[in-house]
Amino acid sequence: MSPFPIQELTLPVALSGSDVIGQAKTGTGKTLGFGLPLLERVTVPADVEAGRATPEQLTDAPQALVVVPTRELCQQVTNDLLTAGKVRNVRVLAIYGGRAYEPQVEALKKGVDVIVGTPGRLLDLAGQRKLDLSHIRGLVLDEADEMLDLGFLPDVERIITMLPPKRQTMLFSATMPGAVISLARRYMSQPTHINATSPDDEGTTVKNTVQHVYRAHNMDKPEMLSRILQAEGRGLAMIFCRTKRTAADIAEQLEKRGFASGAVHGDLGQGAREQALRAFRNGKVDVLVCTDVAARGIDVEGVTHVINYQSPEDEKTYLHRIGRTGRAGAKGIAITLVDWDDIPRWQLINKALDLKFPDPPETYSTSPHLFEELGIPAGTKGVLPRGERTRAGLRAEEVEDLGETGGRGRKSAAPAPAREEREPRTRTPRQRRRTRGGSAAEEGAATVPAPAKEATPGAPAGDEAPEAPRTPRRRRRTRVSAADTVTEAAVAVAEAPGSGGSRSGGSRAGGSRRRDRG
Repeated sequence: MSPFPIQELTLPVALSGSDVIGQAKTGTGKTLGFGLPLLERVTVPADVEAGRATPEQLTDAPQALVVVPTRELCQQVTNDLLTAGKVRNVRVLAIYGGRAYEPQVEALKKGVDVIVGTPGRLLDLAGQRKLDLSHIRGLVLDEADEMLDLGFLPDVERIITMLPPKRQTMLFSATMPGAVISLARRYMSQPTHINATSPDDEGTTVKNTVQHVYRAHNMDKPEMLSRILQAEGRGLAMIFCRTKRTAADIAEQLEKRGFASGAVHGDLGQGAREQALRAFRNGKVDVLVCTDVAARGIDVEGVTHVINYQSPEDEKTYLHRIGRTGRAGAKGIAITLVDWDDIPRWQLINKALDLKFPDPPETYSTSPHLFEELGIPAGTKGVLPRGERTRAGLRAEEVEDLGETGGRGRKSAAPAPAREEREPRTRTPRQRRRTRGGSAAEEGAATVPAPAKEATPGAPAGDEAPEAPRTPRRRRRTRVSAADTVTEAAVAVAEAPGSGGSRSGGSRAGGSRRRDRG
């Protein structure tokens, strides 16, 4: 098995100790391109036993640091480095947010050789003096363009200022924006820029990935998606959405349609995100619905289909999305569903990447060319038949207890004392009876007696003669016609003193009549 171009070009330069800027397409083996040279710079007890190092070079402080933008990528790089360093027993620790502080702090106290972390948690632990960065010999900035997009570059610069000036620095990225180049010029010493491309690649995308683009209506997309997922030869599938709400909604709809699906997006807790990724890697679910940030850099073996449920924001996002399939020489299929409103955005992406889909064909869930191009069996509906529901599902994967994630500057991790439970008070429901005067009297309660009237001669005392209940007064409304009202008004005007005669009175009566009509 031959190495990938980025590995073949990077390894000799990086192993010599020089700074490296590595640029290659996603899914072409960048992790081992920087991982193997980084592990070689770490001194472990096996090196002392073999005579390659002196005992004074051993330390429990971290000797190498890898900074990554997302938690999922942090886990992935950690697992790859653990596998690569297994022979020499290199201690690798992942440090990222969303998990409890205490296990990470305890692991640092026991001793670590390589740290893989996200910028936020690294700064937290370094600020609390739990993380010692003074012995770092090698630094790697992975997915630097994504850290730029997420606004992490200022945090990365703060981390770099905590490191020794004498070190090896390697920066890897799929694209190379101006801010990333500026960062490299400030903090790297005469770096070697390696741009690795394969001769059989077409443009900026990998040749092994077959791309399809369709113009789809938003109301028909769930049905189209369900039929695409039943294509022949489909393995694992990743579905990308622009918003967290859409990702959660699509995952729920697919589950109702019989698919074993999970979701990875920012609104989920770290435990739920890791549960979905574990279930996806273990094959308990075969459909993963995710957002761009959460899925950046995820490498899962067996992903055959990537479906862009919503058009990506730009060409970089498109490349990273479809880069989840067709990795490491495998073949993959990338399908993009473009809504009518997203046509201008897609045309910009198509032009920037020099693709061949300027005007995607109008497609519906019943279109014959959709079934023919994607290998969907004839007669396929939007609900997975019960006989094909063979996956265990997301609920079969246990949620890991991540502990109390805490916050900055916590003094103690002891649980708060439980409060004494009070007995609930029994409350008598209030029943009110409205009286004619507008006052409310509570039934069953003692009524306040009304003030006694002056006793008349010959009347019995109040205690001897109880007051009789008062009969409510009822009024009957009578309907008065408009003609009677006008007549009464005319008579009143005529009888008024100084009315000025019958002509004047008639005129006023007419005016009154006109006003009444108005």
